[in-house]
Amino acid sequence: MAIKVRDFEVRLTRNKEERKQVRQLRYAVFVEEEGAGATEEQRALGEEYDAYDRYAEYMAVFHQGRVVGTYRIIDRNAAEKMGGFYTENEFNISKIKKYRGNIAEMSRACVEKSYRDNALVMRMLWAGLGELIVRRKIGVLFGVASFVGTKPARSAQAISYLYYNHLTPLRLRATVLPEKFADSVNPKLARMNILPREFVDEADAKAEMTPLIKGYLRLGATFGKGVFVDIPFNSYDVFVMIETRKMNAAYQKHFLGRENALGNPDDDKEHIMKTVGKIMTLPVVGSFKVVRAFVDFLLREDAEDAEYVEESDKADNEE
Repeated sequence: MAIKVRDFEVRLTRNKEERKQVRQLRYAVFVEEEGAGATEEQRALGEEYDAYDRYAEYMAVFHQGRVVGTYRIIDRNAAEKMGGFYTENEFNISKIKKYRGNIAEMSRACVEKSYRDNALVMRMLWAGLGELIVRRKIGVLFGVASFVGTKPARSAQAISYLYYNHLTPLRLRATVLPEKFADSVNPKLARMNILPREFVDEADAKAEMTPLIKGYLRLGATFGKGVFVDIPFNSYDVFVMIETRKMNAAYQKHFLGRENALGNPDDDKEHIMKTVGKIMTLPVVGSFKVVRAFVDFLLREDAEDAEYVEESDKADNEE
């Protein structure tokens, strides 16, 4: 499904040219703006990519036909073709991989600089991801969220706050792999509890967080244990995970005042997915109150202009 708001549209990319635009945007943001490393070939092409792009899909926001925001998506089938997920270079995700059901990795999230002020592009990306979650019946969505630089202590309040308040439950918790740090990086930098709990101030922590991480928290995300320092990409990363049934509870609580407003959270998976569907896919069915609340929550003043267009669930993965 494509979601349109005036001359903006969010959907999966459909062809080579759109995928090229995604990689060009990533180059502009990650290499030129944030200082990530790039090969001579990438510099010549003006594109950021790696081996995981071969079978990945791209969720993209288009403005007047041009890509201005994107997420890379790798589901279980694509990961099997590539020998694993990108995040396995930084975190042990063995517990997540044992999850019975579809899982998907989200990575390389970025928005063109001139489109960041009103957050419409990011909200549209999340709406597109939400629709994909239900259509693909994705039970767990995960990836890494990055801070620019290589010194986690600069975000000590934010990282410590996540550790003390938002760690993923043990049954699905990812853990950092400090043995995969570059030789020049001290493994002790993997610690999340940089500050003692009593030194952590919530307001200061949220001031240090990126808009993306704050957005994940609003969606009910939890975080893996540890920080990965990525020297080549000039970043330090935390692992983020969204369990869709928990996202469902978070939205119910936000919209209707209690977590089980739409049903028992212990009901079977099929019921859970139907309930999430009422909230996430924005169809003209179910409770208008819930649907309208979700539209207002994500698109806010732009909600009245939203249109929904059915399309083929197939992306061109050829390079």
